[in-house]
Amino acid sequence: MNKLILPLAALLLGTSALAQAPDPALQRAMAVLKKQPVIDGHNDWPGALRGGFGEKWWEVDLMQDSRRFQRPLHTDIPRLHQGQVGGQFWSVYVPASITGPAAVKATIEQIDIVHGLIKRYPQHFELASTAADIRRIQKTGKIASLLGVEGASQMDNSLPTLRMYHALGVRYMTLTHSKHSDWADSANEAPRPQPLTEYGKAVVGEMNRIGMLVDLSHVSPGTMKAVLAVAKAPVIYSHSSARALADHPRNVPDDVLALVKAKGGVVMANFVPGFISEAVVQHTASRSAEFTRQNLLFLGQPDKAAAAMAAWNKANPAPVVDLKVVADHLDHIAKVAGHDAVGLGADYDGIPAGPVGLEGVETYPALFAELVRRGWSDENLAKLAGGNILRAMEAAEKVAAGMSAQVPSAATVGN
Repeated sequence: MNKLILPLAALLLGTSALAQAPDPALQRAMAVLKKQPVIDGHNDWPGALRGGFGEKWWEVDLMQDSRRFQRPLHTDIPRLHQGQVGGQFWSVYVPASITGPAAVKATIEQIDIVHGLIKRYPQHFELASTAADIRRIQKTGKIASLLGVEGASQMDNSLPTLRMYHALGVRYMTLTHSKHSDWADSANEAPRPQPLTEYGKAVVGEMNRIGMLVDLSHVSPGTMKAVLAVAKAPVIYSHSSARALADHPRNVPDDVLALVKAKGGVVMANFVPGFISEAVVQHTASRSAEFTRQNLLFLGQPDKAAAAMAAWNKANPAPVVDLKVVADHLDHIAKVAGHDAVGLGADYDGIPAGPVGLEGVETYPALFAELVRRGWSDENLAKLAGGNILRAMEAAEKVAAGMSAQVPSAATVGN
C-alpha cells in the first residue's frame, strides 16, 4: 500500500508545483513594465464616478475594489497599481448632444472631478503637463494624470475655451465624437464634401501652437487624412484599432496608418469587443436587423416582440472576444505603421465590458505577456507601454516651443 501511496503523493506534489510555477512570459512582461509603466490613452473613470454617485463621489472610498460597487467599475486605485499603470489620460467626456455653453460647463465639471481625484489621493496621483513630468512622476510610483477632452463640441467653437482647457491640464482633444462638429466630420455620420473646414485647420494649428495633441479617434477617414496633411506635430488616436481586422468606423484604415507612421503619430488600441472583433460587428448588425424585424412583425405588441428577441438572443449568443484579439490589432498596427506607432487606449469605464482576460485596469500585464509569447522584443514592449506616447508628446512640445512667438489665433468658425 505504501509503495503505491508514495509515488502517487509525489505525482500530486509535482503537479501542484507545476501549477504554481511562474509564467516566464508574465515575468518578462512585468520586468518591462517596472521600467516603463503603462500610459493609457483613454479611461472614463471620472464620468463613471459622476454617473454612479453624482457629487457624492467625494464620499466614496476609491481604495476599495470597485468591482463590488452597486454599479461595478473597471477602475480603482489598487487595481491601477496592480496593472502597472504609471500614466493615464482621463477622459472628460460630454455627449455630443450637449452643445454650446452647456457643453463647456459640463466639461469643466468633468475636469473638476480629475482635479478632485488628485487632491483626494495625492499619494497616488499627480497632475502632469509634459512628458518630462510623466517620467518624473512615474519614478515616484504615482500615476501621472493628464486629461483628454473627448469631442470638440465641448469647446463650443471657441479657441479661448480651448486654450483654457489646456491651462487646466487637457493635453489632447478629440476632434469629434458621435456627431459632426461645425468643422470636422465624425465617423458616425455620412461624410460631407469638406471633411475639415478652414476653421478646422485653424483649430489644429492652434492645438499645435499650444502643445495639445490632436486626437483622431471618432473622426472619419476623410478628416483623418485632412488633419494629417496640415498638422505640424504628431497626432494620436487615443482609443482606436485596426480597420483591416474589424470593419468598424471607429477603427483606422491601413492607408491612414501609413500616414500616421510618416507623421510620427500613435494609434492607441481600443479594447471594446464591438469595435475590435469582426464577428461581433456582424453579430451586432444581425441583432439590430432582427430587432427591427420583430418590432415590425409584432407592431403594437411589445411583449411578443420582446419574447421573440429573447429567443433570438438565446439562439445567437454574442461571440466571445479575448485578449488575443487586442494583441492581433497591436500586431497589425505594428506591421503596417511600425512599432513606433502603437499604444494602448483601453476605454475602461466607458464600455460595458472588456475582452476576456482584460476585464479591468489590473490586466495590462496579461496582454504584455501575450505579446512576449508572440515574439515582441523588450524594446518594442516598452514603446507600446508608454515610450511612443512620450515621444509624441515631446515632439508636440518641441513644435509648440518653435511656435511660441506666434500670437494666439483669432480665427472664428464663420471666417
